[in-house]
Amino acid sequence: MPTEPDTIELSLHELRDIAGYAADCARRVLPLFEQSHPADTRPRDAIDAARTFAGGAPRTAELRKRAWAAYKAAEAASPAAADAARAASHAAAAAYLHPKASAHQVKHILGAAAHAARAEELAHAADAGEPASGEARRLAARALERARRQAPAAVTTVLGRLPAAPPGGGRVGEFLRVLDAALRA
Repeated sequence: MPTEPDTIELSLHELRDIAGYAADCARRVLPLFEQSHPADTRPRDAIDAARTFAGGAPRTAELRKRAWAAYKAAEAASPAAADAARAASHAAAAAYLHPKASAHQVKHILGAAAHAARAEELAHAADAGEPASGEARRLAARALERARRQAPAAVTTVLGRLPAAPPGGGRVGEFLRVLDAALRA
């Protein structure tokens, strides 16, 4: 019985394109974080580091450090700002996509876009603890559609080598699966 391969092919060029895409997705919602935390540069630093890597810089420990710092910035933030910081974290972490044939790797490719959509939804929700309003859901859907349209060929090519996005993950996981399915269609 044939089995699925344990690894996929992944070129440095594809990795750079994916990181640049993730940085672009995260940059759109960065103001949601910076409005409430103007002195905290960790999410901006992570996005800038991802963009620098995408432009040809080496993948360094500093890039990983900035990804973790942006992730930590989410802890003290409002729900929308927290997802904006998580989008930035995922942008820098996209440079560390592994050539493993694992559904988890889809999060490295699309995590910034999914968190950005959730940040937009939360920013326009009446209360973060309540279901999103119709307008907030429409804004999130538009963010996912924009992410789908702006995905470079490397995103869809690499996704095609991986299993579909995994279950779970709450609303962000739902966005991840919606975007994954749309990019594979």
